[in-house]
Amino acid sequence: MARDSRFSGFSLNYSINFIKYDKQKKSMPTTFYIQNQACPANFADSEQMAGLLKEADFELVENIEDAYVIIHNICTVESPDKNVFFKNLDILKEENPNQIHIIAGCIPQGDQQKLKQYSLVGAKQIHNIVQVVEEALHDNVLQLLNNDEMPPLDLPKIRRSSMVEILPISRGCLDTCTFCKTKKTRANLVSYPVDEIIAAAKKALKEEVKEIWLTSHDAFGYGFDINTDLSVLLERLVEIPGDFRIKVGVGSPDLISKMEDKLIEIFKHPKIFKFLHLPLQTGSDTVLRQMKKRYTVREFNRILNKFKEAIPSLNVMTDIIVGHPAEQEQDFWETLEAVRKNSFDSINIFEFCPQPDTPAAVFRELPVEEVRRRSGVLTDIFNNISRLQNEKWFGWEGIIIIDEKVNDGQWSGRNNHYKLVVVEGNFRIGDEVKVKIVKTGAFGLKGEWIKDKVEIF
Repeated sequence: MARDSRFSGFSLNYSINFIKYDKQKKSMPTTFYIQNQACPANFADSEQMAGLLKEADFELVENIEDAYVIIHNICTVESPDKNVFFKNLDILKEENPNQIHIIAGCIPQGDQQKLKQYSLVGAKQIHNIVQVVEEALHDNVLQLLNNDEMPPLDLPKIRRSSMVEILPISRGCLDTCTFCKTKKTRANLVSYPVDEIIAAAKKALKEEVKEIWLTSHDAFGYGFDINTDLSVLLERLVEIPGDFRIKVGVGSPDLISKMEDKLIEIFKHPKIFKFLHLPLQTGSDTVLRQMKKRYTVREFNRILNKFKEAIPSLNVMTDIIVGHPAEQEQDFWETLEAVRKNSFDSINIFEFCPQPDTPAAVFRELPVEEVRRRSGVLTDIFNNISRLQNEKWFGWEGIIIIDEKVNDGQWSGRNNHYKLVVVEGNFRIGDEVKVKIVKTGAFGLKGEWIKDKVEIF
């Protein structure tokens, strides 16, 4: 299983100092914390909520143990087992009954009855976070869940990584997947106008970011509601002056076919990472139909092969769900065959977990032991494929952009194909460093610094 090491797969946490109002004292110091375990779209929301709170004179601190108010910004796709969330919430409340908890992300729209005692912030209400917090401080429960609004793109933000701008390009989606609640919690696709996205990108570049991540629940559906598409947006973005890279987020394969030639051509531009996140979900057409996916395995393979032919060494990530109620043993073997055939660079492996109020929730689940067995088999096969894929990079020389300090003297960065490279040296975030790959493994590459080349953007 593979996710971006800086964002996916672990919690992004913000803590914020602010003034609590109470009946005895006009003000007293307290703390505020945002716990984020989610997809990139939720990370963008957390960064904006943190920015709004800071603009309202709230200050960052680091430890959840010191928090008086905690905002839980949770994604039901990345964290599908809500029982775990509620269990952890109960533990926090037991350990510190004086803390105030506010629920944000996808969960509020899907579980309003269970959360009726909490203040709630819907996915399209993040720009009202300060109001919700202030009401909570006065012991008032405020639930803002209206999906008719769109949070402005120019909200202040506090970035998890100073060099990465996570830029929402749309909210909601066009799919009607039987296993997912995104449509219910985030509503239909609504795209931001191209000019607004360009303005937000230019502002971020002035703040010295080096990467712009275009995030959406379906990036390839961008613009279909406003008579444009992703290829048009990318053509405008690459025209912005400066040294930066663009990472395109996940998108549905069936929507690529509407613009595939233009999209492939713009993907060749040096400012765009040669990285494609294309979710297969399953290698079985039978299960795809049960999921109400609008593509076949054959169509998926056709699109992916066309990208690979046009862009050598394309870095491909996919998503696989194992244990769907409709998945028979033959269907699972077809998934394994699709994974072997396509040799993905990274896979997000999800064990099926029924979402309440979705069509798939009414089906009889497969035994837990069988789902875990299939997940383990797929993980083992992928690890071998990933190792072979990374071996192709042995001896490669080129530039990486330093994006994170691993430990003393060791740093990580990404090359133009968004491959993770670890290198030793004395660097700074944002440095361009020339390296040679001297070691490969299942989960990354080790580079040796070629010391005649160190540049800073």
